Amino acid sequence: MKIRILIADDDSLIRESLKIILGMDEDFDVVGCVENGLKAVEYCLRERIDVALLDVRMPVLNGVKAVKEISSKTNTKTLILTTFDDDEYIMEAVKNGAKGYLLKNNSPDKIKDAIKLVFSGNTVMQDIVMDKIKEGLERKTEIDKSIFTYREIEIMEQISKGLSNKEIAKKLFISEGTVKNYITSILDKTNLQHRTQIAIYYLQGGTMIGDR
Repeated sequence: MKIRILIADDDSLIRESLKIILGMDEDFDVVGCVENGLKAVEYCLRERIDVALLDVRMPVLNGVKAVKEISSKTNTKTLILTTFDDDEYIMEAVKNGAKGYLLKNNSPDKIKDAIKLVFSGNTVMQDIVMDKIKEGLERKTEIDKSIFTYREIEIMEQISKGLSNKEIAKKLFISEGTVKNYITSILDKTNLQHRTQIAIYYLQGGTMIGDR
């Protein structure tokens, strides 16, 4: 079954270029292209979209706000694909439920891989984006250790350092499956949606953006 994709970008050249590039991959079906965030939300409410690619700065409704609407009202997974790496956009996109944040200067193959990873339930944040998240946060308080096991806190710490599940497993001498189980437990306890939110939660000492 092909991955059904929606492209939302106010630049018609970008929209058409992405449509052509992704359309050449037999794993993808680009079912729609829209020029603003509101139309993206309406499209996802109306049609079954697996992954929505959203630019940040769009008229009527920007991509970050569209992510919030799409994530809360549909099963569509959202991936920000933009030229803007402003800290404010990154933080809000993650808070609103974006499953990935990539810059448009990535190669077509990397963008395709990111779509497939997001579709499979993974989170994709390129290094420069993760670095900006970490730079913008300070540990002002400590995590409430009473609600987490020692191992869960270890896992959160490693996630905040940008390590993958495989790297965490190797470092802590446990299986990758065990790491995934711990992450699931952390998500359940915190009501967070994905590992990037876990990193922010840990770095903020147990709060999410906008909670303070």
